[in-house]
Amino acid sequence: MREFSESYLSRTREGMWADSREALEPLALDTRDRILDVGCGTGELSRVLAAESPGEVIGCDADPDLLSAADAHVPVVAGDAFRLPFPDDTFDLVVCQALLINLPDPAAAIAEFARVSTDLVAAVEPDNAAVEIDSSVDAEDDLERRARGAYIDGVPTDVALGADAREEFDDAGLAVLETRRYDHVRTVEPPYSEGALRNARRKATGAGLADDRETMLSGPLTEAEYDDLRGSWREMGRTVIEQMEAEEYRRTEAVPFFVTVGRVPRS
Repeated sequence: MREFSESYLSRTREGMWADSREALEPLALDTRDRILDVGCGTGELSRVLAAESPGEVIGCDADPDLLSAADAHVPVVAGDAFRLPFPDDTFDLVVCQALLINLPDPAAAIAEFARVSTDLVAAVEPDNAAVEIDSSVDAEDDLERRARGAYIDGVPTDVALGADAREEFDDAGLAVLETRRYDHVRTVEPPYSEGALRNARRKATGAGLADDRETMLSGPLTEAEYDDLRGSWREMGRTVIEQMEAEEYRRTEAVPFFVTVGRVPRS
């Protein structure tokens, strides 16, 4: 699976579930005794689970650096999503967030989650192909759509899994109870945070696209198309900085997440 830095995970999940936790209602968190958060990363979801449940929440991730951050919020255990280090029936809820989109065989992971759960398995997964951008820089939406499409074409996993996660649950032998949508909205406006300023500088230098160059060129995008895109991207970034200097830049990004909940078959 792909690896992510602590700063990336914190930035992309910042504020998630702060506005509403209605989409998590099918998890019946207030009735749970023991919850496992697989691929917990820095513990962004783990904190929400711990706040909403009277039971114990454990975070599990393969990356020790991310676990050291999550450890500040919940007990953590190092482990692989395909080979969880727990006996059968250890938890009454196993959940993951933005994990299946990075795995080569999501159904196999769900089956492993079901092995250690007595009741429910839930996945909170985005549809990265349906991200919506509203920006004061006219070119930003179109360029981000082009870059996102090229990236999705080059990634070997299904980063647009979203609502289709229910198909993976079916393949793993779980009965899907419900799927709910949650839109994670991130807004950039004055006064700009350090993270927003850093992102603008990365756009102006093309650093973000440079990081994803190999992946984007793994799809049908040609070198010439990539160079053209990066040139336009840098120009767009310079416009973003100009608008920021005038305190005129505004940007809203909405990422649709889908909470899919399945019940483990009773033997």
